[in-house]
Amino acid sequence: MTCLYVLEVPENEGVVEVAASDPDNRIDKVGPYVRITSDDDIVIDRRATGCRHAVWYSSIAGLEDARIVQHDKDALRVVRR
Repeated sequence: MTCLYVLEVPENEGVVEVAASDPDNRIDKVGPYVRITSDDDIVIDRRATGCRHAVWYSSIAGLEDARIVQHDKDALRVVRR
């Protein structure tokens, strides 16, 4: 399972909303974090989130059994390790 953590703050709402719009992703809360999990890759389009670059590049709080293969101005792609 691919797992990404995002701090639950207003600035990251767009990231969580876009992730939640993908039916393959599951969203739940763990303490102050939103956990995004999937049996496949997690792909989040930056423009769809409405995040500015500074928020975008600081939105990732952690990974579990996963690695980032793309994190640029276009998208975030997290794959299973």
